[in-house]
Amino acid sequence: MTAVLLVSDSPELHARVHDASGGTCIAVPAQPLPTDPRHLLALAAAPSQPEVLVVDATRSSREAIALAARIDVELPGTGVVLVGDPDVLSLDAMRAGVRDVLPPTTDVAALRTVLERVADSMRMRYAAPVVAGIEATTLETPGRVLSVLSPKGGAGKTTISTNLAVGLALADPGSVVLVDLDLQFGDVATALGLDPEYAIDDVVRAQAVRDPIALKTRLTQHSSGLSVLCAPATPAGADVVTPDQVAAVITALSRQFRHVVLDTAPGLDATTLAALDHTTDPLLLTTFDVPGARGLAKEMATLRELGMLTHARQVVLNFANPGNGLSVRDVEATIGSKVDLTIPHSKAATAAMNMGVPIMAGKPRDAVARRLATLVAYYREVDERRSSGRHRAAA
Repeated sequence: MTAVLLVSDSPELHARVHDASGGTCIAVPAQPLPTDPRHLLALAAAPSQPEVLVVDATRSSREAIALAARIDVELPGTGVVLVGDPDVLSLDAMRAGVRDVLPPTTDVAALRTVLERVADSMRMRYAAPVVAGIEATTLETPGRVLSVLSPKGGAGKTTISTNLAVGLALADPGSVVLVDLDLQFGDVATALGLDPEYAIDDVVRAQAVRDPIALKTRLTQHSSGLSVLCAPATPAGADVVTPDQVAAVITALSRQFRHVVLDTAPGLDATTLAALDHTTDPLLLTTFDVPGARGLAKEMATLRELGMLTHARQVVLNFANPGNGLSVRDVEATIGSKVDLTIPHSKAATAAMNMGVPIMAGKPRDAVARRLATLVAYYREVDERRSSGRHRAAA
């Protein structure tokens, strides 16, 4: 049973949401649309805060988006679903923290699926972890979430993320977790030479995210002191992992590890956008060619429009080769941003991937390893500045 509050003047929509929620739906009028979440709850006279708020945005879309944004901040235990035109609302809805946008014609079965999914994600995210006889250890300040992003495959994203995570773990064992969010075709396990017993789909099925001890027992340990949450063993395993569940996993891990490194899938799918919602430090990766630079320019423009491109970002140019007709300045002009680090092409890096040994651990003197070491040093220096209070959070 899902506690649902509906804001709508449509009796027909009320009937469908009522059936989809198992009879637990409370409805309040949408005209005029309440602007204050507390006023909305008072109108509903509900015995408790709803798990899901469904807002009919077919008439007052701007007001609905504004209300959703306030709900996301003031009532974080309530997930918002909008009813309206997804093509018109989706971008603004994503910015406001809305969980889903449904067409007005959505049937009862589809409504029920969405309501249950959103309610489950709220329960997982905000349920207090309880372990019999054990007090869960959490960080006073959530750890930093570093997402490695690239608009296209083949940019060396997994090489960067695995070596960055290993480098941070070697400096501070036990404080770093790497999550493979390329859910269908992730190869973090291969790059690290791991044979994981559990993967992220196992965590989701067991609802282990609610229990920090159970979550940690499902992480695979690497010899560097790094913990790893691998991608599903088969592409079919990705089907059981939703963006909301990914967000819950990231939130839970950031309470236990100083660094959460995310190896994302190419492009900006729903899972990557959910991860970016919780990212403190985006690392944007491109290759030293025109298609790579143009792809990154489009990705950065999208992230900027979504408000996800923070000043804490790092831009990395991989497979740098001055002899291919391009310069770093050409790439910077295309993407409209400074390149923070260039990494040369190296046969040793490819061999390291094939052997399952990160190049920073196997060949630390290689040119690629040395450049990656500067990236690790950058993040460690930022950590020191933040811990000493000399770093101001990026806007």
